[in-house]
Amino acid sequence: MKINIKAIAIIIIAAVISYSSCKKPEYSFGQLTSPSDLKLTVVVDSADAANPAGMGSGKVKITLASNNTITYRVDLGDGRTQVMGAGTTTVKYNTPGTNDYTITVNAVGTGGSTSTISKKVSVFLAFVIPADILSNLTGGSSKVWVTDRTNPGHVGVGPVDGFTPSYYAAAPNERAECLYDDEITFIKNANNTVSMSINNKGQSFFIAGATAFYGKSGGDNCYDIDVSGIRNLSFMNSTSGSDATNSTGYQFLVPGNGLINFGTGGNTYEILSLTSTQIFLRNIGIDGLAWYQKLKVKP
Repeated sequence: MKINIKAIAIIIIAAVISYSSCKKPEYSFGQLTSPSDLKLTVVVDSADAANPAGMGSGKVKITLASNNTITYRVDLGDGRTQVMGAGTTTVKYNTPGTNDYTITVNAVGTGGSTSTISKKVSVFLAFVIPADILSNLTGGSSKVWVTDRTNPGHVGVGPVDGFTPSYYAAAPNERAECLYDDEITFIKNANNTVSMSINNKGQSFFIAGATAFYGKSGGDNCYDIDVSGIRNLSFMNSTSGSDATNSTGYQFLVPGNGLINFGTGGNTYEILSLTSTQIFLRNIGIDGLAWYQKLKVKP
């Protein structure tokens, strides 16, 4: 019998190929090791005892360390996520004012194993105040303002969706004298932020709806209150829905009780108009109404 060696070889090769193609590949990740001893250090730029949220740069140094880590996925708490390596990385937050963020770190080890740590941080980002606002408000250094007592509507109130004191506008010299002797000083700081100090001669005027907010009781009147000290103002774009026809488009937040010279329980003041000698402010009081104040430069 004659054997066809060539045919047999072809059959053997085909069988080997068929076996090889049916055999499932085997993969190995090696030893799965989770990250350990994960450390997260957060330092706010220029923070100190008086300014725990920093001086306005918005920058934060994040330092990461651990064992058995390939990389770090960092959720900055403001909608952003970054991949970082071990060591220190500086990030900058972009929302003006003082805001709280929770930074969450996932340290990723072999095979995708993770360890997690979180820390909460408060960060102050100074708003870039337009040059004309800064100049008119502070005069380039500091400027003292008082209530424009002879101007109709120097105190007023209207609906929350309006921008004029359509419910009530005070006539010249109509209100209590304690409203008129307050001196409000706006101060330009070295980093082009603004601070404010108030000399209220010991008393400030409150509307009836806000007396409890300031720890008092009674109707519209003058009340003893200590407003001494320097307050760092947080400027931002206005949020009232105003436009160029009725506002400058900017507002500022007064920390603490929010008081300037006329207590409504509100702490955010929109600058409706501003010149080098006059300012027209709007804020939403604790009663949900829009309250207005007109100030002028102290003679």
